[in-house]
Amino acid sequence: MARFAAIAGIGQTEFSKASGRSELQLAAEASKAALDDAGIDPADVDGMITFTIDNNDEIGLARCLGAKDVGWATRIPGGGAASVATIHQAAAAVVSGACEVVVVWRAMNERSQYRFGQPMAPPGGGLVNVAGNGTGSLLWCMPYGAQTPASWAALSAGHYMERFGVTNRDLGYVSVAQRKHAATNPLAWFYGKPITLEDHQASKWIVEPVLRLLDCCQESDGGVAIVITSLERARDLKQKPIRIASSAQSIPAEVEVISNYYHADLDVMPEARGVAKRLYERSGLTPQDMQLAMIYDAFTPQVLAQLEGFGFCKLGEAKDFIKGGNIELGGSLPVNTNGGLIGEAYIHGMNNITEAVRQLRGTASNQVAKATNALVSCGMAGAILTNT
Repeated sequence: MARFAAIAGIGQTEFSKASGRSELQLAAEASKAALDDAGIDPADVDGMITFTIDNNDEIGLARCLGAKDVGWATRIPGGGAASVATIHQAAAAVVSGACEVVVVWRAMNERSQYRFGQPMAPPGGGLVNVAGNGTGSLLWCMPYGAQTPASWAALSAGHYMERFGVTNRDLGYVSVAQRKHAATNPLAWFYGKPITLEDHQASKWIVEPVLRLLDCCQESDGGVAIVITSLERARDLKQKPIRIASSAQSIPAEVEVISNYYHADLDVMPEARGVAKRLYERSGLTPQDMQLAMIYDAFTPQVLAQLEGFGFCKLGEAKDFIKGGNIELGGSLPVNTNGGLIGEAYIHGMNNITEAVRQLRGTASNQVAKATNALVSCGMAGAILTNT
């Protein structure tokens, strides 16, 4: 049913390391920009979605925007895994009639106010996600020294890399490609700053032998928002509607959001496979129908796992697919044409969605020729967006 919903507007702030304003202001700026982009009066907003970890209050943001009567709101858990899930939930809300105009947002001062890349201590002491939560999966990580997202990502990727002979140098091709895209994207933090494979190999180890500094996404300040409404309504607005051809979530047994090294076969990403199965069945499309993919790239190994999980290459073949230039502009499947979370900014994956919309509108800085269908993925959720 998601095919009857569409993205009508997108908005974002600049991406920085010190925004100089509150996260609520960032959320309001991005949301107002998305509504202006769509040509929708903020008073018409009646649905709101964000992440459980977003620090902004729905009532406060509604007041800032001038929304008159929000009748439906929800939050999605899971950090970056929530990004495309918000699109899935918003589309379902619109199609079901729960609301007509949904603002999806994520705003964060992740660099200047706090640091997701480091262990954080809550006010009462202990470690974040452990204190007051004796049953969470991180209880099996934090006390034993696995205390950062990079350590969890490295543990989940290590087995795959050993089995298929993937080296850190192989991972470097992901970073080089995405920094190349960022270098020609004026919106990116690393605009004008490409890197070489030698630069990647010279960057310091974060978790040896898997991740170097340049395998890791940024810590960024900024806000991103998306407006979703019915396809029928979107056709009468300012922008050409970007239809949500299909959307899906998948949370298989034994899978965790990022400390994802408990399931039976660490060579695969079962959640990506589950999402892919639903997406292709619901849309009638295949991997070969995609002109680009916007893939959640908090760490480079996640790109390899999703390329295989979504059927763009077979198990163990992602490193050669990437090394062959396929994910670059002009390749068979340009990936993260904005520079991704590594090159543009890390707003928990939301800026990858806005780039997909720009590509399908034909307004991207690194425009893919004849872009009709785009896959957007955050592992546990995905969507196929189309301009047809």
